[in-house]
Formats: sequence, C-alpha cells, structure tokens
Amino acid sequence: MNDRILMTLSPDGETRTDFVCRPEKAADARDAVSAFVARLHPAPNSHMVQNLLILVSELVTNAVRHAGAVTALWLTADRRGVHVRVTDPSPAHPQDRTPDLTGRAGGFGWPMVQRLAQEVRVRETAGGGKVILATVPR
Repeated sequence: MNDRILMTLSPDGETRTDFVCRPEKAADARDAVSAFVARLHPAPNSHMVQNLLILVSELVTNAVRHAGAVTALWLTADRRGVHVRVTDPSPAHPQDRTPDLTGRAGGFGWPMVQRLAQEVRVRETAGGGKVILATVPR
C-alpha cells in the first residue's frame, strides 16, 4: 500500500493533516487510520478513533465487495474532525435495505456509516465511479 501524509497550515492558521492511500482490504485501511490518528495533535479521544476505524472499515469493505476495489482513501483532519473520502470505480450509490438478522446477506454497514458520521455524502466522479465523503466529529 503506497501512502503519504501531508501537514499544511491554512491561511487562518489552522493546521490540517492529510493522508492518502489505496488499501486493498479493510485491514489495510484500519492500519492506515491507526497510523494517521497517531500523528494528530491534539490526539483524538478513543471513542472518536473507534468510530473512525469502524466507519472506514465499512466503507472500504463495501467498495471492495460491491465495486471491486478502492481507488483512494483520503483522510483529512482539522479542528472539527476527520473527513474521510473513499473512491471506487462503480457509479452505483449505496442502498438502504433491511438488515438480514440471520447474518447471511448483511445490510448493516451503510446504516452504521450513517450513524457514526456527522455527515455523509455520495458523489459521482468524472471517471465514472463515486466518492463517499463522511465526517467523524472530534
């Protein structure tokens, strides 16, 4: 997994940390999130980190399962929270469906993402895929 971390200072004096990678599986994405949050100052609380790990894991799992791959995972931190962008090659938007309580067909991930994030948006990309944007508040 090729990744990079950038720290920038915005015109208003706020430090922003950006991270980009291309995970092949959810475990890679969780490792990337852990490495990313370890560099944040002030450090986020454990509740926020757990929410972020679950959210990113679900988004990456769904991208791999339904679109075949993740084309990029972007993490950006500022004083408001961590902003997540997951892109994949499919234009199909996530669908709300009734979770399968027998455990065979899933249906829990997208509602969980919507509950964990302060805001979730889905946009089509110029290349024919989509990007899911989510914010986990500090």
